[in-house]
Amino acid sequence: MKLYWFIPDGLRADPDLFTIYEWAGQGELPNIKKMMDNGAYGYSIPVFPSHTPVNFATLLTGSYPKTHGVADGPMHVEGRPLDSVAVGGFSSAAKKVPPIWSTLEENGEKVLILSTPGSTPPEIQEGVVIRGRWGGWGADFHAINFQSKENGDKRRQQGRGSRLFYFGPELTQYVDPLPASGWENVPPSFSPPLEVPLASWGATVYAYAYDSTDDGKKNYDHAAFSLDKKTILDDIVQGQWGNWHKITLKWQGNDVDSDFIPEAIILDEDGFFRLRIFYNNVNRFITQPSTVADQLTDYVGPMMDFVDNYPAQLVYYPEDKEAFLQEMNATFAWHTRAIPYIVREYNPAIVIHDIYSPNQMLTSRWWMGYVDPHSARYGDVSDEERRQLWGEVKDMYKDIDRMIGEIMANADENTIIVLSSDHGAVPLDKYAALNNLFANEGLLKFTLNKDTGEPIIDWNRTQAIYLKMDNVYINPNGLAGDYHRASGPEYEALRDKVIQLLISLQDENGKRPVASVTKWEDVEKFLDLPADRTGDLIVANEAGYGWSEEMSDDLAIFSEPLISGYKQAIHPDDVKGMWTPFIVMGPGVKKGHRIEEPVRQVDQYPTLMTLLGEQVPDFVEGKPLPDIAG
Repeated sequence: MKLYWFIPDGLRADPDLFTIYEWAGQGELPNIKKMMDNGAYGYSIPVFPSHTPVNFATLLTGSYPKTHGVADGPMHVEGRPLDSVAVGGFSSAAKKVPPIWSTLEENGEKVLILSTPGSTPPEIQEGVVIRGRWGGWGADFHAINFQSKENGDKRRQQGRGSRLFYFGPELTQYVDPLPASGWENVPPSFSPPLEVPLASWGATVYAYAYDSTDDGKKNYDHAAFSLDKKTILDDIVQGQWGNWHKITLKWQGNDVDSDFIPEAIILDEDGFFRLRIFYNNVNRFITQPSTVADQLTDYVGPMMDFVDNYPAQLVYYPEDKEAFLQEMNATFAWHTRAIPYIVREYNPAIVIHDIYSPNQMLTSRWWMGYVDPHSARYGDVSDEERRQLWGEVKDMYKDIDRMIGEIMANADENTIIVLSSDHGAVPLDKYAALNNLFANEGLLKFTLNKDTGEPIIDWNRTQAIYLKMDNVYINPNGLAGDYHRASGPEYEALRDKVIQLLISLQDENGKRPVASVTKWEDVEKFLDLPADRTGDLIVANEAGYGWSEEMSDDLAIFSEPLISGYKQAIHPDDVKGMWTPFIVMGPGVKKGHRIEEPVRQVDQYPTLMTLLGEQVPDFVEGKPLPDIAG
């Protein structure tokens, strides 16, 4: 028996709006329809807080967060300071119980894991691991935007939002153009040419912005790219991509052979630029075995794993939307080409495969707020514009469908094929800046870096702070140094004050964004979260709202975000937009069977292990679905 478990991130499926089973029946998703006809299908409900690392750990261990230990992406624990991450939820080391790939490898199966959160550093020894996601392992080179610095307003506006997960490397760099000098073999420019050094990951790509129009006016309309100012690698206009080129990057003192491809998102006639460099997402330091990186690059092409970044960078200008769509299409093309190659070349019995691009689309700026009628922005577009947006969303689902078709085409009759996801997504109307709320009450003290807009927190005088994705930390004596839970009458009085602040919070329309507030000692009972990796309070938001860590001089609490989709810290039982598909076909599965009640994520693992004829480990809290066996 074999298993191909395809788990695209953030793939919403629900019976009301993202009705993928109806779309399949109407001929739009023929391969999903084939899975439905030859298997069992229904909906699945994620676990709280509906965040990727938590839900993937739940899917892949069949246990709740209180058991597998992953409560968030960035987690904090007692004995470590709050100004840095103590446990990264995307790391394999965060789990307290083994995932399915470890168990199956121990049982003698050959496993291949592709782009799956929680899979790195690798936990398997004999199989293949291809770039987990944000696990803190290997030379992980993220795409970078390079943009005109101008007066610095845009940089200050982004604040920490220009950094990976708000505290990592910069995802957008603001740079000033220079007069071009030392260039050879370049096209003539009818305005003084500009030079932009695009420096990242220990290497510099030079951009040469020039005016190709002999019209007597300033009109920068081309960008040429070079590594040495002598050989022009690409010469492109706004909206164009270049080609892939070899480059040597740096990581921990090592030279890393890689590839890059440039894009010109914006080239304004006055010289304003917004350029993007995408780096090959695989190299010898981020695959196991290391030789897999060169093999994939040679036979599949340089890896484009997923579109944009987190936090989103392709949301600030109208031109970003087209850049997003082009990049997303390229990521689906890569993953689709990879399927026959990995099956043929490595012959795994077990494949766990994720692509992050669905999440990126449904939580970006351009779609969810205008296709879901629950959004406050729904009426901001015409019916014709909405039809176009729905067409773009459905094109993404068709890309998923094509990947499924490729999986089926390369599977044999002994393969169980599964489609599921970690969470859905719903509209985001407003951010609530909880740290501004606390600052208004004198519970949080900070200043802002005048150049970057990033906050500088006075931890000694800060008594309450919100940290991603749903945690509030409290101490009446300040939160400086190593964090330890406080106790006693002062702590309880402060905690009660913060709870009251949260539950009484209202926007200008009188709506309350807080769905629930849970004390740390109750999180295992009510939220299935591990108490040792949560804050003093866990705060859940109503659909339509999202919590923001960011702080501002004006201490405004509510704001309209650029992104229009969200999923974190929402109770998924109450919101169908958080639901996901679950389809399984193959030996031992009923054909054409509709699963009437939504399944729990924890039940998927034991169901698949049972179909594989494997013993379900004792720590698993889910149960095999009783009615799908054929």
